[in-house]
Amino acid sequence: MYFHFGNVLVFTLLGLGLCAFHMILGSFLRPHNPETKKLTTYECGELPTGGAWINFNIRFYLIALVFVIFDIEVAFIYPVAVAFREFVLAGNGLFAMTEIFLFLGILAVGLVYVWKKRDLEWIKRIQSEQAEEEQVLPKAA
Repeated sequence: MYFHFGNVLVFTLLGLGLCAFHMILGSFLRPHNPETKKLTTYECGELPTGGAWINFNIRFYLIALVFVIFDIEVAFIYPVAVAFREFVLAGNGLFAMTEIFLFLGILAVGLVYVWKKRDLEWIKRIQSEQAEEEQVLPKAA
């Protein structure tokens, strides 16, 4: 049993050793000629302006998470769509289609949840502003 742990230890040490070897080898082989321009922060070819520590809006993070969720959806559906013909030929076409729609349904529920929480809106309104607006403009029945 300990033999398996030994294999993991040997491969871990080998991986760390190879990484260290290549980093040290690279420090000897690469040229070292620092200049003022090379040491500045790179901002798409423009001169950097202002400080790097700014308030970052949390909405960027929320939108990025929603994007990643739906991007992963495509990554999981693509292999099934490619192999769907084999599923049909094996007699499991309905099963594969059901799995795809179940997966899409779960993600649709997540999208509705995010939509209802208004996390997809870039500019959020305060609850009191929403209540005032609803009083002024009653909902159409």
